[in-house]
Amino acid sequence: MKNVKVTLVDGMKFSAIAGSGHTVVMDADPESGGRDKGSRPIELLLMAFGGCSGMDVISVLRKKKEKVSNLEMNVKGKQAESYPHKYTSIHIEYVLTGKDISEDAVKRAIELSLDKYCAVGATLSGTANITHSYKIISD
Repeated sequence: MKNVKVTLVDGMKFSAIAGSGHTVVMDADPESGGRDKGSRPIELLLMAFGGCSGMDVISVLRKKKEKVSNLEMNVKGKQAESYPHKYTSIHIEYVLTGKDISEDAVKRAIELSLDKYCAVGATLSGTANITHSYKIISD
């Protein structure tokens, strides 16, 4: 079982410490009583999804010996109008830079991440429609 410890630091600011010892700071905006000194929890979901899927994609492409020099994910989430703390749709765009990157390998790596590997994506897909696109930029 994974363990994360979340502690109130000050006002509306919380610190979350993963089992690995890494820390994430969350805070609310001033209108909600916070000081805007950290990420919003709803934004952390998009960050986690981009990071999780990006790790999967780059791992698959490296195993296939693709020459990817950079990978960036742009993740956009549309929040529900009636319940703004829930995403109804999420789009993730993968921007890959490298030399002679195979489009088929990229498609397969993304497919594996979204359908099989990324636990954050699997969790979000229960409530949000997830779509994706990609761009390959030659070095």
